Amino acid sequence: MPTVAELEQACKPTWCPGCGDFQMWKALKQAIENVGYTYERFAVVWGIGNAGNGADFLRCQGFHALHGRALPTATGIALTNPELKVIVEMGDGDGYGIGGNHFLHSCRRNVEMVGIFHNNQIYGLTTGQASPTSDQFMKTPSTPGGVIEEPVNPVGVAVAQGATFVARTFSGDVAYTQSIYEQALRHHGFAVVDVFQPCPTWNKNNTFKWYAERVYKLEDEPGYDPDSRVWAFEKSLSTFHDLTCAPDSCRLPVGVFYREEGVPTYQDRLPQLAQPMWRQARKPRDISRAMRALG
Repeated sequence: MPTVAELEQACKPTWCPGCGDFQMWKALKQAIENVGYTYERFAVVWGIGNAGNGADFLRCQGFHALHGRALPTATGIALTNPELKVIVEMGDGDGYGIGGNHFLHSCRRNVEMVGIFHNNQIYGLTTGQASPTSDQFMKTPSTPGGVIEEPVNPVGVAVAQGATFVARTFSGDVAYTQSIYEQALRHHGFAVVDVFQPCPTWNKNNTFKWYAERVYKLEDEPGYDPDSRVWAFEKSLSTFHDLTCAPDSCRLPVGVFYREEGVPTYQDRLPQLAQPMWRQARKPRDISRAMRALG
């Protein structure tokens, strides 16, 4: 079973100094070690963007997918070998914007995998354009007059569409992020982890200090009920905020919003996957008859 040190690649991370990706990288390595996966037991798929750069910094089997297409790529891997725990790392633009349709369908299918979303509320790799989660009225190179739309509510969407584990955390709290990752890795079903991940280069609004003054843990509040989808959805609505909200009037919940155990996954509903496809295809097969039929 790989340790944190063994999971680190020879390549040195090239994220900007102060990027929240460093904390997420640290938390994930520790979570994998704590869960006790062997190298053969898990795989990671990355999207394009700052999150995708992590493909160079983690020693494991994996795949660097196209922009917005990390989830269907991961689904293919998960269906081919259901014995693997597949982890997907995407940015907010990658996972909620360009790949938003795949996000919806992964939730409703309850595919057995973990989706980790680096939510820095900006397109950090391509010079700071507005993303689907950018705050309303936020000014960026692509929205010099301010964003006019309300931001996407990924937690609410995941709860409504059927994901069986939905959580959010703040990368500034590495230990807490690690604990959320471990719960997601142990969950049977589609686990969504949205991470507030400040971008010090292109997002000067949602900083580490800004989040630290506003986030609170759901489990510390009265009436915590992650077994209720209605409660989870209502709590997700409180994540909307604007750039001028004061800490005492703009509290952002983190933690597990919703958890449902015992729900059959997409793989569970496919009896042909009782034996992984890669084992079924181990022996060479004669496909000449099929080729002749195609002319």
